[in-house]
Amino acid sequence: MTIHEQAAAPSRPIEPIRHDNLLIQFTTEYHRIWDSAGSRAKPAAFWRPTPAPDVLPGYFPLGDVFIAGHENINGSTVVAVVCEADTPSADPTRGPALRRPDDFELIWKDSGSKSKKDGAVWRPLAPQGYVAMGAVCSNDHEKPSVNAVRCVRADLVIASDVGELIWNDKGSGARQSFSAWSIAPRSAPPGEIHFAPGTFVAANGFGKPEGDGGAYSLRMQIAPQILSAPSLPTLSGSNVSQIHAAATLAQVVELPWFVIKDDLSPLEQLRTSPLYRLERTDHYYLVGSGHNTSDQACSFKWTAQRLQNSKMLRLFTQLTAINFVGPWATTADAPPSLPFSARLNSQFTHSETSSSGWQTAFVTQVLAMAGKGKFVAVYQLESFYELVRGDGSQAGINLGYTECENLHLLQYPLDECSHDTADKALPTATDTVP
Repeated sequence: MTIHEQAAAPSRPIEPIRHDNLLIQFTTEYHRIWDSAGSRAKPAAFWRPTPAPDVLPGYFPLGDVFIAGHENINGSTVVAVVCEADTPSADPTRGPALRRPDDFELIWKDSGSKSKKDGAVWRPLAPQGYVAMGAVCSNDHEKPSVNAVRCVRADLVIASDVGELIWNDKGSGARQSFSAWSIAPRSAPPGEIHFAPGTFVAANGFGKPEGDGGAYSLRMQIAPQILSAPSLPTLSGSNVSQIHAAATLAQVVELPWFVIKDDLSPLEQLRTSPLYRLERTDHYYLVGSGHNTSDQACSFKWTAQRLQNSKMLRLFTQLTAINFVGPWATTADAPPSLPFSARLNSQFTHSETSSSGWQTAFVTQVLAMAGKGKFVAVYQLESFYELVRGDGSQAGINLGYTECENLHLLQYPLDECSHDTADKALPTATDTVP
């Protein structure tokens, strides 16, 4: 993520992202390993993430960072670093989240390039069951230390694609050819985020590596926290003013800063709101009620409006980048060194069977039967979504969703009979396009 303004990194550690026994944090501190100065290639440099030990003790890079140009990236570029959690994996058959590489394999060295100092690029050779997530540079032609980076347990990452060309050494004069490529996460399934840690794919040659090229992304779960469920009101008479249902904060999804578009710069997001809360508040809305005072059954008919609006949904996505009806990915406003794909849990967004409910505008005609002397009321679930920063302020706009697939019929007084009435007829709903 290249940010075109200098900003201080967080002065104290933020809460890490946790995936099983893997902890993920972010750093803006680096040490320059090698650059192309003196060669005839375009300017470029390799940087080693060096998280401050007093802020992020025990954290390691997953590979070096490759940047086109010779500008200092300290304080202006953010990448992921990792640490072993204090507690082991939830699965006792699995080992630690991180391991040192067994060895390194040479990909390229600058011999013949006439650069001001020697440099070489190496591929970490991961232990069995682990993967290397990035290449490592040395400022000579010797292998790096195995303590330079860490490899990640294979089940904690996801295969990705090779993205765009970052740099190649055309014109350098080196006897070997070299190119560096970005990592492009594939589309995430519901309830997950896949993101590249800021490393790169190294190739011995100018051609794009075939297949996935050994590209991997980190992954994290974004399952909703189920806090509470709204309760249907209890009818105690025919006074409609007393049968409105209270709203309750039902579910919350926490989203990391780099998947959110905000008025803040990315570094301000990291510093002030590393996690955003997407809150869903639910309540049962009264569609209609009626009191049958006659001595025979009668019907009541109401029109139920829907809260969802396709224009408001598009505006919410424009303001926050969040997509309620599918995955969303890196945009021009997102950190380019942390490309991602994210998708909300389908139950959280009321999209378990289809996303069309968010995009189709219609009203519902509701027909309910009431026995003689009965008071009936019909309810439907409404959900309101609000995106909240770490300081409690709102980002974006509110969204509403009406669940029209399920209607809830209440009546008073209840039938006084010994047989089960759970299968009594529910109100009939008919969708009509305005």
